[in-house]
Amino acid sequence: MKKVEDYIRSIPDYPKKGINFRDITTVLGDPEGLKLAVDEMNALLEGVEFDVVAGPEARGFLFGMPIAYMNGKGFVPIRKKGKLPYFTIEQEYDLEYGSASIEIHKDAIKPGEKVVIIDDLMATGGTAEAMVKLIEKLGGIPVKMICLIELMGLKGKDRLGNCEFDSVVKYPDA
Repeated sequence: MKKVEDYIRSIPDYPKKGINFRDITTVLGDPEGLKLAVDEMNALLEGVEFDVVAGPEARGFLFGMPIAYMNGKGFVPIRKKGKLPYFTIEQEYDLEYGSASIEIHKDAIKPGEKVVIIDDLMATGGTAEAMVKLIEKLGGIPVKMICLIELMGLKGKDRLGNCEFDSVVKYPDA
């Protein structure tokens, strides 16, 4: 039986020399790979009490939606600034060359709700940390974040504070 990592394509020197890009389009494009990825991510939620699933655009949507559905929970989109139509709050975070902002609707998470965050990749943790801060600003409790892939050498999960973290596939380097 194949493992999730068997479906992930590695592309050397993309987007720049020295980076080994982990391409998940090969997971998404294969029915068995996609099912395996979603099932394994969902299995990491066993025993976790939560009220809602949140995920960032775009790849967090791809995995977060089926996991929310499988657990009978709602899904909260976290989007780039200017993409949500209702009243929002935003959180800025640093990028390699500059900064960016993400937003969430002000009424998306109620105070005290336990939130699971789903994304495709944990790298440096900037976006993940910003999502945790957004959820906390609304009074939500980020109880766990799950990613398909973790680049362990970048130590992104160290930026999550009290939010538990797990991943399906762990690469020791970036």
